[in-house]
Amino acid sequence: MNDKATTIRDEDWDGETLDHQSFEQVTFVDVDMTELMNDGSTFDECVFRNVKFNASTHTDAAFVNCVFSTCSLFDVTFTSCKLVGSRFERCTFKLLKVRGGDWSFVGFAGADLRGASFTDVRMREADLSGVQCEGAALRSADLSAAALHNADFSGADLRGSDISALDPLTTQIRGAIVGYDQAVTIAEALGLDVRAD
Repeated sequence: MNDKATTIRDEDWDGETLDHQSFEQVTFVDVDMTELMNDGSTFDECVFRNVKFNASTHTDAAFVNCVFSTCSLFDVTFTSCKLVGSRFERCTFKLLKVRGGDWSFVGFAGADLRGASFTDVRMREADLSGVQCEGAALRSADLSAAALHNADFSGADLRGSDISALDPLTTQIRGAIVGYDQAVTIAEALGLDVRAD
């Protein structure tokens, strides 16, 4: 593994361990990171094209202002990671698990996040416009000021999340699981006058 190269292409990192390594403005192309264990490594303004992250785990890592294009993130786990300003394009996310961390300003526009799980994640001003989140879990997520236009949260578990940016007229929420306070927020967004009695 060479963190000085500007492009890393066609390498096999399957099952490797990254321990507090640093990569800046590196482009990864067709790299196999299946079952990679990433502990505390940082990627700053990096590009990932057609990279396989399948079954990899990332703990206390940072991917800041990175671009992920046509990458596979099957069964990937991010724990307490920072992905501020990163963007995902035409990626697959089946069984993605995100626990804690800061994903503010992340770009997920149009992504298929069905079955993904986000718990206790800061996602302020994230671009979730047009995402498919049917059956996904976004528990205790900070979605304040997020772009949610045309998103589909049908059947999603949104309990504990800040959904103040959600417009029920432009977002699908049929069957979504919410708490009482969230239900009031949605009702007020629909123009209802909610009163205690």
